[in-house]
Amino acid sequence: MPSARLSIVLAVFVACGAVGARAGDVVDKIVAKVNGHPVLKSDWDEELSFEAFVNGRDLDTLTPSERRAALERLIDQELLREQVRPSVPAPKDVVAGKIGEIRKLYPNAAGEAGWRAALSRYGMTQTDLEKHLSDDLQLMRLVEDHLRPSIHIDAGAVENYYRERLLPELQKNGSREVPLADVSARIKTLLAERKLNELIAGWLQSLRSEGRIAIPTAPGENAAGSGAPGGGEQNR
Repeated sequence: MPSARLSIVLAVFVACGAVGARAGDVVDKIVAKVNGHPVLKSDWDEELSFEAFVNGRDLDTLTPSERRAALERLIDQELLREQVRPSVPAPKDVVAGKIGEIRKLYPNAAGEAGWRAALSRYGMTQTDLEKHLSDDLQLMRLVEDHLRPSIHIDAGAVENYYRERLLPELQKNGSREVPLADVSARIKTLLAERKLNELIAGWLQSLRSEGRIAIPTAPGENAAGSGAPGGGEQNR
């Protein structure tokens, strides 16, 4: 896949079948193809490490379904990158803010040495983390820029949510009723975010139905320990 995390050298190496590789060299395995572009096992391993780290999880605790979901997200990211084609990194201050949030998950790694050690346990460096966060943030920003212009939340939708959802919830919790004017902006933002998520899901469904997605695995083999089904190639 044309991911920033996939070097040109490695892509050529895999595409050429590792011609001239010495005996005993490890060849990076293709775990999926998206419209002809490879998703490598190293990409999947990196995604698993990244997701475990930013969620404060041990890699060993990831279930087969969670590992497979990580592969599906890589496929979705590739489909979206083909549409919006990120070309510049996310703002450094935004990336730094996200890293600050992640560091709170590791209070025992408050110092720089401890933080580097925590990253190392997941096979990452500070640069790796910054690059991965930047790629993901920039992709999502471009997707949002593409879809948000079609989102329109009118006053009627806001009032309906207020009367049908918010007021009953406040009454149920015994909370004081708040005027619509005080919460209108927050409700509008909430409804816009929900609509954005619906649009992203619908777009991905369309891209998947129109694309060529294959997940090749050898019979009985679970790539990356994922629990992915074996038995040839799955086309969708």
